[in-house]
Amino acid sequence: MKKVLGTLTKVEQVIMVATFAIMVASSFAQVVNRNIFKLPIAWFDEASTYCMIYMALIGTEIGLRDGTQIAVTAVVDKLHGAGKKIVQIASKIVVLIFSVSVLIAAVNMVNQQIVTGQTSAALHLPMAVPYAALVISFAMIVIVQGLLMIGMIIDFVKGKNEEEEA
Repeated sequence: MKKVLGTLTKVEQVIMVATFAIMVASSFAQVVNRNIFKLPIAWFDEASTYCMIYMALIGTEIGLRDGTQIAVTAVVDKLHGAGKKIVQIASKIVVLIFSVSVLIAAVNMVNQQIVTGQTSAALHLPMAVPYAALVISFAMIVIVQGLLMIGMIIDFVKGKNEEEEA
């Protein structure tokens, strides 16, 4: 389980670094072009936007995994022991249900884009590529959050068995 999480973390880091580098380079080129060269190059803005979308969606998974997402923890913080663990597991289940729903809708949307053959205005990139950001990020969320939930359940069951033996 840790090996899968480690591999996904590396994949996320590569995607984040690559999209950040492309976003910065295309944004810089757009500003230089607009102020100095004044050439009609529209794809800089589009490339930057698509990279930002990938970064935001992959960043969502990273934030969920390491707990840096905004969360209201007032109820959970007041709980202790088994009650707290049960609420945390229930929370993961809700995240998983939502993420699977979005993943299914995203896969359908990407399939529809592939069928229609729609392309972006400036890059002439198949629109399935930008929409694939949803599929990639929510697939990662489902995998990572599912593995974390399984780990939480295993820890909960082990903890319960240890309490019963003591």
